[in-house]
Amino acid sequence: MEAYGDDLDAVLERALKQGVTGVITIGIDEPSSRRAIELARRYPMVRATIGVHPHDAASLNNQMLSRLKDLALAHRDVIVGYGEIGLDYVKLYSEPKLQRRWFRAQLELASELELPVIIHDREAHEDTLRLLREGGPLKQGGIMHCFSGNLDLAQQVMDLGLLISIPGVVTFKKAPETQEVAAQIPLDSLLVETDGPFLAPMPWRGKRNEPCYALYTAGKIAELRGISIDEVARHTTRNCQRVLNFPPANNAS
Repeated sequence: MEAYGDDLDAVLERALKQGVTGVITIGIDEPSSRRAIELARRYPMVRATIGVHPHDAASLNNQMLSRLKDLALAHRDVIVGYGEIGLDYVKLYSEPKLQRRWFRAQLELASELELPVIIHDREAHEDTLRLLREGGPLKQGGIMHCFSGNLDLAQQVMDLGLLISIPGVVTFKKAPETQEVAAQIPLDSLLVETDGPFLAPMPWRGKRNEPCYALYTAGKIAELRGISIDEVARHTTRNCQRVLNFPPANNAS
């Protein structure tokens, strides 16, 4: 949430006014994981995940993994998942071999901690699926973050027990595959996400994204499926509760 700076209180207030009852801030390295925990302690509607993004795989070592494990054990009350972890073959800030090594290691740690995983997969579909399968059943489940594949890939992801998380891209004119996935996958496999500050939905494309704009993403999905936005919200909230145990069930809308 660093992108929101001094504006964070206002960002969360706008989210609440749009019916967003919970916000998850993602760890992408050790410092951001610690900050995510701090924010989750400060704001009741915020929860954290911890982990190291594939861009930073080259910085990972066993000592850092041990510290992340200690963080998870010490702050389990505000940590709802492990991630964002995975593979990114578009921007090779870390060598693919290193990305794969530490993706495996973090999948193992998430399993040990009994935390659901938040997976990043960018132009690395085959290797991502292979490593997930090699790791065995994801007992705690997880989420394929910012899904960018076609319907066939979505089915393979769902077969692994992961939810499909749809970002604001679904509102773009040139996003037929994402729109097809959002329209056709089972509602009990669907999530809506912000991916803030990136990928703001229409009509905010190119602006800083924030949680209140999830309403526009959900609205587009409702349009594609021919159902009400309230029905989309009910299902996606319940799915999030089922996998991440958040937001609290009595806050569901």
